[in-house]
Amino acid sequence: MLNNFPRTTVGGVSMPRMLIGTNWLLGWSHTGAAADAAIKERFQKPEDFFPVFRAYLDNGVDAVMGPISDQPLALEAIRYAEDKLGKKLIIIDTPSMNVDDSAEARKEAESTIRRSAGIGSTFCLIHHTSVEQLVNKNMRAIPRLPDYLSMIRDAGLIPGLSAHMPECVTYSDANGYDVETYIQIFNCMGFLMQVEIESVARIIHNAKKPVMTIKPMAAGRTTPYVGLTFNWSAIRDCDMITVGASSEAEALEDIEISLAALERRYPELAARSSPVKQSILGH
Repeated sequence: MLNNFPRTTVGGVSMPRMLIGTNWLLGWSHTGAAADAAIKERFQKPEDFFPVFRAYLDNGVDAVMGPISDQPLALEAIRYAEDKLGKKLIIIDTPSMNVDDSAEARKEAESTIRRSAGIGSTFCLIHHTSVEQLVNKNMRAIPRLPDYLSMIRDAGLIPGLSAHMPECVTYSDANGYDVETYIQIFNCMGFLMQVEIESVARIIHNAKKPVMTIKPMAAGRTTPYVGLTFNWSAIRDCDMITVGASSEAEALEDIEISLAALERRYPELAARSSPVKQSILGH
């Protein structure tokens, strides 16, 4: 494998085109409470995260996405990996914030952004649950969004949007908001996507800024080979894929599948096991 995963540039920052997802480390499986609990049981202390982070960092995947400023364990795990490996992880923080139209709420939002800056984040992408409260489809705009983007800039962070609602991308671009990147759900299953796959693909291709796609394997509803191969074939060279893994082996497998897709070759993978091998597979 390559020591340096292919890279792009976002807001002047060199970024790996694969980003480390955190759902399968922090307990958001999108399958059920039992799976969530199993993840949390597996990752209870910073040392538990280390093999996964090491697999990514050893292959040049040095950016992690999630609500890191809201998750002390995640931050501890990042610091532990950085200290052990002598390498820096770029933090793409996705905090929720109070976007009520009041002076008190504004102060609370500023505090949230300062906390993001305080943990050493590079990017602060307002969480989709907060952004979507501001969207006005009639106006084709996101009123008051510039206030929060300005707060992010003032804190020394690079602003972006977690745009689960695809309109957030088109409205932001159309209104020239100070946004350097978007998070957008994109997968071959249409999982959690608010409009059809073809429309989201068009939005990504027309976006004025690089897009960080998420949920490429539809939270386990498709295999890594199918999900990653589809996403890499459908996005632009400037765009990224956020990939979560719950073990070192999964991370390495996802990296190999991704490199193979980018290099237009078949990945070097072990055959999937089954009780009785089919002779046609030659195994």
